[in-house]
Amino acid sequence: MGVSTSEPDQGIAVITADFPPVNALPVQGWYDLAAAVRAAGRDPAIRCVVLTAEGRGFNAGVDIKEMRRDTASGGHGVLIGANHGCAEAFSAVYECEVPVVAAVHGFCLGGGIGLVGNADAIVASDDATFGLPELDRGALGAATHLARLVPQHLMRALYYTSRTATAAELHAHGSVWKVVPRTELHEAARDLAREIAQKDGFLLRLAKAALNGIDPVDVRRSYRFEQGFTFEANLSGVADRVRDTFGAPDGTPAKGA
Repeated sequence: MGVSTSEPDQGIAVITADFPPVNALPVQGWYDLAAAVRAAGRDPAIRCVVLTAEGRGFNAGVDIKEMRRDTASGGHGVLIGANHGCAEAFSAVYECEVPVVAAVHGFCLGGGIGLVGNADAIVASDDATFGLPELDRGALGAATHLARLVPQHLMRALYYTSRTATAAELHAHGSVWKVVPRTELHEAARDLAREIAQKDGFLLRLAKAALNGIDPVDVRRSYRFEQGFTFEANLSGVADRVRDTFGAPDGTPAKGA
């Protein structure tokens, strides 16, 4: 369990998240993921990073149970920690000194969108779905990153409804490089990584810096702006009210919530 790094091919680091049952990352998990990505990017022998996950899905966002336990005792430490941890992990992917390929299977939700939206390329299995259920979970954020995957009006509709888009739909919009059967996902992602890793390592790092430098949106500042509204939702009490319905079959607060 946790975050691990392997180097199955020369010049390629594969970073894997494994947080059963659904890869909803606790606060420390986001920081661990960020540290692994930054370490791989700093390694002069690495020319491409593949970001992947074990289990049922790629990423289900933050650990709501961890946050509930904290807020039930009147604290906001987990909320603040999750916001900072997510910001750090998303930035680590974006600022990684070498290209990052996200290999996505199953669900990619909430914070998962922040990761793949900041990746350089996405390879997805044909069962992958992407979305931001933030309004159903008493939070806001990562619209910055969803806007990098789909056109503006579709982003807004997905955000307001908490609906998801399929890998095939994102491929049609050009944000997913390739869609493959789930059994072929890891090899397909590594194929792309191997092709990238054949380039000169120094030139790749220059290219990554150059492409980040011409982005029209400052993703770090844009995401932090969004997070301010998450704090407002929590201070107003609406976040707790909505979050308490998460997981309840009829949308009413769970017993003991």
